[in-house]
Amino acid sequence: MDIGLPKEIKDQEFRVGLTPGVVQTLTEKGHRVYVETDAGVGSGFPDHEYSQAGAILVPTAKDAWQQELIIKVKEPLPSEYEYLKQDQLLFTYLHLAASQDLTQALMESGVTAIAYETVEQLSQGQVSFPLLTPMSMIAGRLAVQFGARFLERSQGGRGVLLSGIPGVKPAQVVILGGGVVGTEAARIAVGMGAQVKILDINVDRLIYLETLFGSRIEYLYSTSHQIAQVIPGADLVIGAVLVPGQRPPCLVPADLVKQMHPGSVIVDVAVDQGGCIETLRPTSHSQPIYCEYGVIHYGVPNMPGAVPWTATQALTNSTLPYILRLANSGIQAFDRDPGLGRGLNVQGGRLMHPAVKQVFPELN
Repeated sequence: MDIGLPKEIKDQEFRVGLTPGVVQTLTEKGHRVYVETDAGVGSGFPDHEYSQAGAILVPTAKDAWQQELIIKVKEPLPSEYEYLKQDQLLFTYLHLAASQDLTQALMESGVTAIAYETVEQLSQGQVSFPLLTPMSMIAGRLAVQFGARFLERSQGGRGVLLSGIPGVKPAQVVILGGGVVGTEAARIAVGMGAQVKILDINVDRLIYLETLFGSRIEYLYSTSHQIAQVIPGADLVIGAVLVPGQRPPCLVPADLVKQMHPGSVIVDVAVDQGGCIETLRPTSHSQPIYCEYGVIHYGVPNMPGAVPWTATQALTNSTLPYILRLANSGIQAFDRDPGLGRGLNVQGGRLMHPAVKQVFPELN
């Protein structure tokens, strides 16, 4: 199969959909990979490494987008919609719940769009999201890293050190959601010495988290009342809510944000699906924060793009088996791998994923 690898054009998105190592694996299987010039430079992979791996370098995005299977990292932007076409497979993060315009563009083009974030894996009766997990791990860890930075007074924050020091209490970190993002955020926050509260509606998950962190974290069942109790005193709030394929619920209304200390920080990792904080809107790596009600808001949808060398390798380690299935079998791969089939969001001008259908009933 002919596979296209365009360069990412989202603001400061330096990740790339294929490493030279993955390209070599694909070419050894008889596939042809067309790589846009400089597609991998931001992740530390120069053109000559792709050439040595057997890729065909092409000078423009249009050349890369002309292929049968397109591998990306982030969703197509409006300037890329013209490249979408019928009988083309697109495999990337889509997060359609956050963009009706993108959803309609995919439907109108006739492209078959498979979203990394809804591909499923069933193991021992438990459903997981193998292509979302590595980026969620990175985003969770970065959420605390960025939160600590923007708490600094020079960045507009309260001037609070997460760890505190003897004689001065540490920062209060509240994490909404105990999934992969929340777990990794807790890991870093605890490691930095903060006082951490984590809220979730799954008691079994809270019990599991206690086996990881013991008494170093306060584990709370998430209700609107409980959230209202802990948010006002928080120095750093991290939104880590996932509802696969759908917008997360709004857990922190504006009235609650108003009660937070001036200079405190909110980082919403769920912003790529619409966010769980009422006052938070998408930002970018170039302009990552804004202040509302005296509170610093950070809402970069592609947080892992800040560490592309790590993130690209983590992502492609997970996507390679699925890319091989698509390249070898095309749409037949959905029948052979139902978990991959769950990644199908749009096909033949129709919405295919049940959660996306719920978000956009008017498009069904």
